Amino acid sequence: MQEGYGNMAGILVCGAQWGDEGKGRFVDFLAKESDMVIRFQGGNNAGHTVIVDGVTYKLHLIPSGILYEDKPCIIGNGVVVDPGAFLDEIEGLKKSGIDTGSLHISDRAHVVMPYHRELDGIYEDSLGDKKIGTTKKGIGPAYTDKTARVGIRFCDMLDKERLAKLIKEQTAAKNEIITKIYKKPLLDADKIVEEYLGYAEKLKPYIKDTSLMIYEAYKAGKTLLFEGAQGMLLDLDYGTYPYVTSSHPTAGGVFSGVGIGARALTEVVGVVKSYTTRVGAGPFVTELIDETGDLIREKGHEYGTTTGRPRRCGWLDLVIIGFAARINGITSIALSRMDTLGGIDKVKVCVGYDFNETIIKNYPASLSDLEKCKPIYEEFEGWDENLSEIREFDKLPSAAQKYIKFIEDYLEIPVDMVGVGPNREECILRKDYF
Repeated sequence: MQEGYGNMAGILVCGAQWGDEGKGRFVDFLAKESDMVIRFQGGNNAGHTVIVDGVTYKLHLIPSGILYEDKPCIIGNGVVVDPGAFLDEIEGLKKSGIDTGSLHISDRAHVVMPYHRELDGIYEDSLGDKKIGTTKKGIGPAYTDKTARVGIRFCDMLDKERLAKLIKEQTAAKNEIITKIYKKPLLDADKIVEEYLGYAEKLKPYIKDTSLMIYEAYKAGKTLLFEGAQGMLLDLDYGTYPYVTSSHPTAGGVFSGVGIGARALTEVVGVVKSYTTRVGAGPFVTELIDETGDLIREKGHEYGTTTGRPRRCGWLDLVIIGFAARINGITSIALSRMDTLGGIDKVKVCVGYDFNETIIKNYPASLSDLEKCKPIYEEFEGWDENLSEIREFDKLPSAAQKYIKFIEDYLEIPVDMVGVGPNREECILRKDYF
């Protein structure tokens, strides 16, 4: 083993539900002691909200570690990047006094194009009442082109002639679909070329061989923090297909998404909201379509960071979390939004499903089976509403402690971080990750 390898820590922060678990705040919390923060999948269809000193930062592509000065932040090859959205995000951060000089994009990352956004909207609208719930940001079609081997990568942005040629070829191909099948207006290839040549000039300083950068940091024994977008149940293979995203937000997505080997990962932090939410269509066994669900939504401000859409809300589902723990190899739980459940008299946790009068504890692949599942609950006493000043586990209300200990016992995984409020410092840390 070469010098430095044994000293490093590679920590993944991933969502253990349908996304929106609060990953950004935990990444931000752990980024302080990390040497490099790396995003490995998704696009600007994701959103992380981080609150620092009362200032709210809404990040979509840029890793949450950007809020710490001079900390290298990497957008890996597994991410699909909309150049316009990326540059807008940079400008927003600069206006807030945040330096983005430590930000880098993989030269192997794929570029989201205007025809991807156009097709995303067309495909979604054509589904009628069977809509997936896409953000219409062009993410799915960009991944489709990547898989079909006709995508445009950021290394292509460094060659003006090649970039113009690729854009014209692909715009012509997509116009065949847009105009002849869906009867929509033609896209102007020359206009797109002009727009993207302008982006290319601005993006040159950010485009790097980030896989090499990450490997060199790993070899030097640096601490690497891998930031997931979306959540386990939106994974292309293991999510509630077809109501999923187009990438792999699971631990397995890290290695192909940044170009590093499996030895680089030493800890997997699964972020779990103390209840369950999801955006868009698809089965949701513990969903609360009642006043309690509405109360949780309003107390938790459960509206999408990217879209503003109201999130569907329900009780915590440990069948889902157990499934996520198995697939991701979760070693540590970060539990968010305990403050949101504060003040509710009784809270429930789903510990299994009643499926055709048989109790199951594994998450089914079939949506038809999931629709037949009914939740089996354990009920707990509620706790005080305001937890935001608490920094030690033993000082939490006894009912909140009991709730957390039940989660630990059921999953056989420690809850090492507890979010007691939305701000950076409103967190109980029960473990030294470094």
